[in-house]
Parts: sequence; C-alpha cells; structure tokens
Amino acid sequence: MKILVCISHVPDTTSKINFVNNDTEFDTNGVQYVINPNDEFGLTKAIVLKEQNGAHVTVVNVGGTDAEATLRKALAIGADEAIRVNTNPTDGLFVAKQLENVVKQGGYDLIIAGTESIDYNGGMVPGMLAGLLGYNFVNACIGLEISGTEATTIREIDGGKETATASLPLIIAGKKGLVEEKDLRIPNMRGIMTARTKALNIVEPSGDANATSTVKFEKPAAKSAVKLISPDNIDELINLLHNEAKVI
Repeated sequence: MKILVCISHVPDTTSKINFVNNDTEFDTNGVQYVINPNDEFGLTKAIVLKEQNGAHVTVVNVGGTDAEATLRKALAIGADEAIRVNTNPTDGLFVAKQLENVVKQGGYDLIIAGTESIDYNGGMVPGMLAGLLGYNFVNACIGLEISGTEATTIREIDGGKETATASLPLIIAGKKGLVEEKDLRIPNMRGIMTARTKALNIVEPSGDANATSTVKFEKPAAKSAVKLISPDNIDELINLLHNEAKVI
C-alpha cells in the first residue's frame, strides 16, 4: 500500500502575527514554522499503518525551500520519502491541483491530509483534491483502519460520530483523535540521522492559475480592559451585561 501524507508548513502558535504589503501578505520575519498539528495526527497514523501493513509513506508539501526543514522532520518521524512542489501555496484550488498531479504520478492508495491548517484555516484542499480525482472522501476523520482494499472510518458529526466503510483509493481529512495525542511520534536521534539519507524530491508546479487572490488581512480588534464589579453591586453587573456587553 502506498500512502501520501499532505504536510502544511505553518507558523508556530506562539509566533507574533503581522502583515506586510498593505496587509495582503503574511510577514514571515522572525516566525518559527512547524508541521501543521492536524497533519501530525495524519502522519503518525500513516506510520502506524506502515508498521501494521508494510506500507510505503510519502510526505508532500506545496511550498518554497523554507518548507524543507519541516519535510525533513516528517522524514525523521518515519516517512520514507518526501516531495516538495516548488511553488508558493497562495490558493486552495491551486494547491489541490498541484497535489492532484502528485497523486496521479505516484498512484497512491490512501491520501491523508489535515482537516485544515492553522494558518489560514481554509479547510478546503482535501475535499477539492477528492473532487478533482474522483476518489472517496471522509472529512473530520478521527478513526481509520485498513483491511485489504477496504477502509473503516470514524468521523465527527453534529452530536456524535459516524462509522463508515469505503474502498481504496481514499482521501481522508484527519484531525485530533485519528491517533491519541500521547501517541504522536517525535523524531529520535536515529530518525534524524536516517532522514538525511532519504529522498526529498523537488517537483515543478503545473501552470494552473490561482482561482482567488487575497484583498486584505485584518487582525482581531484589541480586547477591552476587564471591568471588576463588587460582589455586592449586582445592579451594576446586570446593567453592564445588558447595556454594554448586550448578553442579557
């Protein structure tokens, strides 16, 4: 079985967020990048399936040379090879089309992506990729087992969970719960040394144009100062909740 894990190269959640060029681009200066958390769950699940079924795991990223450190980390965790599509991931459909080409060339049985990345939170690429390829697709996946060419999946739905079966090839959009958080793999010294010898292939992008463009980014409004009300002044508390906060 051949598994492809889509890896997003995203800012660490502790990074300070700023924008440049009239608030149309993210300012990358001084920002630490990591593997997208949802993708970490997918990568660990792929490694588990590799250990269970002898699968071959490839990780892929659509991005520039700065993403190679993130791909090397994925290799150190246990992926067998990496692919970087050499272009800036400016648009969800554009990224999906680049991944479509990778999947067609590689003939993968299972494609694991995250439900969304923590930078732009678009949540669109896995579904678009499934539509372009005509593959079965499970969103918000928190459970996956493979038996031969059949997959059993569990996904979150409003008010509960849904268990379904699907045949390979299959695309899942995974999230926390796909594996237990305590089971997430981290690189060890042997993995780091081995990663240096694993293939990291550079693929040039196709000529597809972006379907959308960014007009402007805005930061959330600054939070107002906290108002402390005496426990004895219930009338003032009710007045503020009703007239200022407008929650009652």
